This record gives sequence, structure tokens and C-alpha cells, in this order.
Amino acid sequence: MMDINAFRAELETRLSIEKEYIIQELSSINNYQEKLELLGQFNEKYKELIKRIANEEGVDLNAVYPEENLSNSENLSYNQIILGKTMNIYDQLVDELYEKITHH
Repeated sequence: MMDINAFRAELETRLSIEKEYIIQELSSINNYQEKLELLGQFNEKYKELIKRIANEEGVDLNAVYPEENLSNSENLSYNQIILGKTMNIYDQLVDELYEKITHH
């Protein structure tokens, strides 16, 4: 069974690095619209990293997450569970990124 906390920590580390890359990129972009487009890129990176880490861990994102205390009607996929557990990391980092963009 996948260790969701380890997954979360790994994702947070890699996503933080991606955020730093994008912040470095900001200095070379003068167009505000282009800067905002970096937020979309960051969202793509988030989804990409989930897939990449899942792949490394041998996790099938479409498989049903084996949760004992969920009723059968609530069969969530690994992907849904991971998104649910990591969305707040993404939200925090994307907020920091947005701050950098709007106050650059």
C-alpha cells in the first residue's frame, strides 16, 4: 500500500523546486499576461509530478484506493485521494507564486 504521507512530502519537495524555477523565470518576462500564464504551467507541473511520482512508486492512479472506513459507494481512485491530500500544498505554493507575480 502506498504511503500517502511520504508521497505528499516528495511532491512538496519537487513542487517547491518547480516554484523556484518559475520565480527565476519571472525576471526575464516583462509581459504581465505571460507571467500569469506561468500559473497555468505550474498547475500542469503539479499534475505531471503526481503522475511521475506515482510511476516511480509503482502506483496505478486509476486503481481504487483501498480504504477500510469508506463505504463501497465511495470508491475513490488513488488519483482522487492524492489530489485530496496534496491540493493544499499546491494551493499554498501557487499563492506564493501569485504574490511574486503581482508584486514583481
